[in-house]
Amino acid sequence: MSNLDVRIVKLEPMLVASFLGFGESPEDLAWKQLIPWAKSKGLLDDPETHRIFGFNNPDPSPGSPNYGYEAWIEIDPDFEVKDEVKTVNYEGGLYVVTRCPVPKGHFEVIGATWKKLVAWREDSPYKCGAHQWMEQSLPDAPPDTEFVLDLYLPIAE
Repeated sequence: MSNLDVRIVKLEPMLVASFLGFGESPEDLAWKQLIPWAKSKGLLDDPETHRIFGFNNPDPSPGSPNYGYEAWIEIDPDFEVKDEVKTVNYEGGLYVVTRCPVPKGHFEVIGATWKKLVAWREDSPYKCGAHQWMEQSLPDAPPDTEFVLDLYLPIAE
C-alpha cells in the first residue's frame, strides 16, 4: 500500500441542493450559483452541518474542452427550497477518503491525488463501489493554498 493518508468514512443519506455548470470551466459556473444562494440562506455560516461536495457531471470527453460539474450543499430535511433549485436525496455510501491541499496555481495536484487514491484502493481489500465519486470542499485553507478538498472514492467490502 502507498503512504497515502486515508480514512474509511460512511456517508449517511443526505438531502442536498444541487447546482450544475457546463463548459470549459464548469466548476466556476457551479460555484457561482451555489455560493450566492447558500449565503443568502445562511447556509455558509455552519460548514459542518451544510457540507459542500462536487463532482464531474458529465465527465470530460476526449476531444472536447467541455464537461460538467455538479456542486452540492447539504440541507436539513425540513429546509424549504422555494427557488428554482434542484434537490437530491443522496443515499450515501462507504468511502475511502484522503485530504488534498491544492497549492496556489497547481490544480493538477487534484488529478494526481485521485490517481494515488485509486491505486491505494486497488492494493486494498476493498472493491470499487458503485456510488458517486465526490470532492468535499473544506471551509479553511492555509495561506499558501487555493483550497483544500477531501477526495471521496466509493468502496465496497
